[in-house]
Amino acid sequence: MYQLARPLVFRQSAQSAHEKVLRLLAACDTVPGLSAALTLVHRAAFERHEVTVGGVRLPAPFILAAGMVKGKGFADEAVAVAAVQDGENIIPGWRSFPALVGAVEFGSFTRWPRVGNAGTVMWRDATTCSTQNYVGLKNPGAKAAALFLAVRQAALPARYGINVAVSPGVSDAAQERDEAAFAVNCFVEKQLRPAWFTLNVSCPNTEDDPSSHQTEQHTRALCAAVRDVLKPTAIPLWVKVSPTLADEQYAVLMSVFAETGVRAVVATNTLPQPHPTQPMLAAGVGGGRLHEKALRTARVLAAARDRLGCPVDVVGCGGVQDAETIRAFQAIGINAMQYWSALIYRGPLVAALMMTEMEHTHGN
Repeated sequence: MYQLARPLVFRQSAQSAHEKVLRLLAACDTVPGLSAALTLVHRAAFERHEVTVGGVRLPAPFILAAGMVKGKGFADEAVAVAAVQDGENIIPGWRSFPALVGAVEFGSFTRWPRVGNAGTVMWRDATTCSTQNYVGLKNPGAKAAALFLAVRQAALPARYGINVAVSPGVSDAAQERDEAAFAVNCFVEKQLRPAWFTLNVSCPNTEDDPSSHQTEQHTRALCAAVRDVLKPTAIPLWVKVSPTLADEQYAVLMSVFAETGVRAVVATNTLPQPHPTQPMLAAGVGGGRLHEKALRTARVLAAARDRLGCPVDVVGCGGVQDAETIRAFQAIGINAMQYWSALIYRGPLVAALMMTEMEHTHGN
């Protein structure tokens, strides 16, 4: 059905289509009975295929990556909190999307709210089934997001993750640690218990240098700070890395993850490439143009894990959109994957389609 609708969707710019989808999701969250109907669609479309990864038991091997259900941008925390108190849906899709697609990673959320980057921030490259974004970590901030989700805790899905990003533009190491820990604690103190937290140490479209957060010293300090917050809850910690580091850096990071109790590493975030209209800036590429880089990163991390004997799982993320790309990750021992760009090119039930394709492939 989506293949019939896709030409109409693609007549619009990626920016326009994305904005309309967010408005639709916000509306769907409030329609009485719709969440139950979407859950029925999900059950009809998805075959149960349980996997365990990063200390989490999932009913299916696919997770919608952070970036879709992340919330509106705000410039001020007090305004964001007031919006929640006024009943505004500040995280469009919080109810409807998980009901339809299954496991979702909410966020990324930062310590302070962010309005994100202005102007056009979303693009498509249909020839490679890729997307590119310059959203800039637009989100309502961890405090408002936690308050919003806590009020709706009874309606949250059984399995979901929360992605927390390092605050951009902060150069003081102690402040970085404090803000990352504070962001996670916002959810913990509201008695929210996601199946996992992901610490995103790489964001290619903010004003800071994302690689500075992925050095051994920075990563150890950030992971330890978040681990200490999560220790009483036993909620697993995952970390998301970029696809641009050297092999030696990934090996060092895998050792750091094992040392600090990280249960899984998501490989990878989007690929920094020149902004389509402002080439001096970097905008993150996902989908087909990311796949080989993400696969190579995952392979290096998996090899380092095996060599060091680290109890850290690798979650594939980058160009996951069909049986071929799934098999590429499975060939290096990865049994769970995140996806995002595949939504754009194959529709909201793409995870179910990919599961069906894999079953038919194995059957043959």
